Amino acid sequence: MIKQVKIKNFKSIKDATVNLKNINILIGSNGVGKSNFVTFFELLSKIYQQRLGEYVIEHGGAEKLLHNGSKVSENIFGLFNFADTNAFFFSLKPAAGDILYLENTGDFFNSRGDTLCRYDQWSRTIWDKATKESELVNKVEWRAGYVKDFLKSFTVYHFHDTSASSSMRRPCKIDDNQMLRHDASNLPAFLYKLQQKAPQEFAMIEAVIRMIAPYFKRFTLAPREVAPDTIALTWEEKGSDMYMDATSLSDGTMRFIALATLLLQPAPPETIIVDEPELGLHPAAINMLASLIRKVAAKGKQVIIATQSVNLVNCFEPEDILVSDREKGSTIFKHLKSEDLAVWLKNYGVGTIWEKNIIGGQP
Repeated sequence: MIKQVKIKNFKSIKDATVNLKNINILIGSNGVGKSNFVTFFELLSKIYQQRLGEYVIEHGGAEKLLHNGSKVSENIFGLFNFADTNAFFFSLKPAAGDILYLENTGDFFNSRGDTLCRYDQWSRTIWDKATKESELVNKVEWRAGYVKDFLKSFTVYHFHDTSASSSMRRPCKIDDNQMLRHDASNLPAFLYKLQQKAPQEFAMIEAVIRMIAPYFKRFTLAPREVAPDTIALTWEEKGSDMYMDATSLSDGTMRFIALATLLLQPAPPETIIVDEPELGLHPAAINMLASLIRKVAAKGKQVIIATQSVNLVNCFEPEDILVSDREKGSTIFKHLKSEDLAVWLKNYGVGTIWEKNIIGGQP
């Protein structure tokens, strides 16, 4: 689990130190910068995948990623303190051509039992220095392996596109099943693998879907006859002998299937990061989503959710909520405390208190 994140000079975040828990529900008004916190994990994932250059280009160049540009910020710095008190860090610097290069990446190894990283006391190893792309993925030392296990799980899931032409609704390669992709584009293949290899978890996913979509009976997953190396998301409707496909599912149901699969799979990522999972969901589905989040967190996984849903926030305790706001032109973050809201909590949920503008995170 990540115990603490330090971010400097990334987009709207000038300098923030954020303590994290098992459940972290990130709220804030539009444009305040909460999505920048989520995309910081995406940046780290791209560094590990040797796709830093691609990420910088896709996000408008170095000047757009540096807080107020290179005239104000000389580098982007990140530090991740893990639950066992070891840490990973990286620093990015701008170069000609509006690009960023890795000034360095490395880890701090705790040999003292300190709670958080002590730069002056801990043993440090540099993995990358002055390079375009990280070589960490190719390192075999045990300390590198330790860091890589965390970085591999930093996928930011966006299940926003459920349109008729979305990749989530189309057939995919049947062997594309190692992990659920960030946009659920390999959902049929991943579910088919669970059906074959993890029938108990697969049955649980079907049962949960039936709770929010009563017309859903079961999946009917199998390789396509016309193209046996591909598979489509097919299912059976209650009271009918017809077999349906993904085009027959509503946007909300499609998105919930992806969420249920992500959270109920037998080996979820160590850190699960989802941006606005509530889009298009019925209130009953939002309540179920909250239950699934608590369930996976109880297994020791860490969940980071960015949301605008009052209903979803109402399902959690104040200590689970991380409020993002702007202060002096920079994004700041703060955790809530039940004791500070005791009077309000007698009559209202945390989401309703947020809606009343008691805790910030509002325009």
